[in-house]
Amino acid sequence: MRAVTVVGASLAGLTAVRALRDQGFDGRVTVVGEESHAPYDRPPLSKEFLAGTVSELDLVLETPEDGLLGAEWRLGRRAVALDTAERAVVLDGGERIVSDGVVLATGASARSLPGRTPAGVYTLRTLDDAVALREALVPGTRLVVIGAGFIGSEIASTASVLGVRTEVVEAEPVPLRRAVGPEMGGVCARLHATRGVKLRTGAGFAGLIGTGRVRAVRLTDGTELPADVVVVGIGATPCVEWLIGSGVDLVNGVRTDVRGATNVPGVVAVGDCANPDDPYTGTPARLEHWTNAVQRPVAAISALLGREYTPPPHHGLPYFWSDQYGHRIQFAGHRAEDDVVEVIEGDVDSFDFLALYRDRAGLPVAALSIGRARSFGRWRRRLAQPLSITN
Repeated sequence: MRAVTVVGASLAGLTAVRALRDQGFDGRVTVVGEESHAPYDRPPLSKEFLAGTVSELDLVLETPEDGLLGAEWRLGRRAVALDTAERAVVLDGGERIVSDGVVLATGASARSLPGRTPAGVYTLRTLDDAVALREALVPGTRLVVIGAGFIGSEIASTASVLGVRTEVVEAEPVPLRRAVGPEMGGVCARLHATRGVKLRTGAGFAGLIGTGRVRAVRLTDGTELPADVVVVGIGATPCVEWLIGSGVDLVNGVRTDVRGATNVPGVVAVGDCANPDDPYTGTPARLEHWTNAVQRPVAAISALLGREYTPPPHHGLPYFWSDQYGHRIQFAGHRAEDDVVEVIEGDVDSFDFLALYRDRAGLPVAALSIGRARSFGRWRRRLAQPLSITN
């Protein structure tokens, strides 16, 4: 193998390039990125960057050492097809980059509302999205956030600090129900009230009011919420349309084995676009979390280069965090709908606690904390102990 093309100038893509060099690959590495920006850190986009406390330079992921990686960066170029017979990545304009190996790291894109949307309606996924939204969130603005998931809740939290009048609409009975369950979702719901943000749960989105510019959001119960700015935070879709017809197995992203290898030899997938077998449950699990993007590429590159690699046990344990209203929410493990959750430390009402999820057999399978970082860290390590990945 003398040439590898990485499609996606993301955190996962950059990590893959680093892993190639760390594992001794000295051939040609080409990185294709649709955005014109070099790889940047996305978590601050909805928080510190949106609040104006960090700059674009603070988001840059590349370090001085990365200048020695010897990669060719093709930024502002979009991959439109993959010819798996030649392992050729076809770019917009028709250029073909032929390689011995291909790393798919195209990430995911924010879901948008159907049809045409008026001015004043935003999603937040990219740096350009964040720049535009930051300019719109001036003090006194009326903001409606559709979706109380991680991104929607973090934007609402930041907007409340900026003096923006904020309402959040969530179709589920509580925020983050699928991620943390109804009990802990109810706790997260109460965080919004700590900063005067109004949360409307069980409220379905019916439409936008306004032609040239949005004026209000209409809910399924007929309620109309006045809005100068609307942010749509209803999830993300893996960017895999360009792979249709390539022969790469696509099911909720790029299907891979536990290492990241696809059904096509010489092609691996990492990051938000990958849907790998979970090493703990054995079922597919596409994870859109920062930790996944910095851990999984190492195993995928080992698979690409045909090398043995045994990741640390905690690399197989899902983990995410979210900063909201001055509190850090952390979750690790696998939660099923019939698991029982129990607060084992601290106090829920003061948003300083550790909760443990147990399965039908009474075994601990996941942990959640607000605050309590040290106790959470211990449980995260403990939950990871049964996990083992050997390739």
